[in-house]
Amino acid sequence: MKFKRQRSQEVGVDLTPLIDVVFLLLIFFMVSTTFTRESHLQVELPEASGEPASPADVKQIDVVINAEGQYILNDRTLVNNRRETLEKGVRELAEGDSSLPFIITADARTPHEFVVRAMDVAGRLGFAKLSITTERESDAGE
Repeated sequence: MKFKRQRSQEVGVDLTPLIDVVFLLLIFFMVSTTFTRESHLQVELPEASGEPASPADVKQIDVVINAEGQYILNDRTLVNNRRETLEKGVRELAEGDSSLPFIITADARTPHEFVVRAMDVAGRLGFAKLSITTERESDAGE
């Protein structure tokens, strides 16, 4: 019995789909990459003889947290220390302006949870100017 020989076909990998995928990845990374352009300019600022604005003149959200975790918003004590109460109080003070400075002042003995809660509320409401007040350490020799 004589079997017909099959022709051997060349085995090869078609690179066309691979090239398409690489090209798409290249385009994706080119479009999604951000390039920071830093420029260093020498700017001479004008001088002024006026007094700096006092903190009372500048509108800001000032959150004070005592050692027990009680919140005080711009000299108003909140009824409880729940997240919802703090968020409502901040929203009322800000009147929709999330560009105001948000300053957190906490007692050194305040549990970390209450400080993080205030920071979380600031983040949820879109405040970007977040500051935490501290006190300078006294020199060891004094």
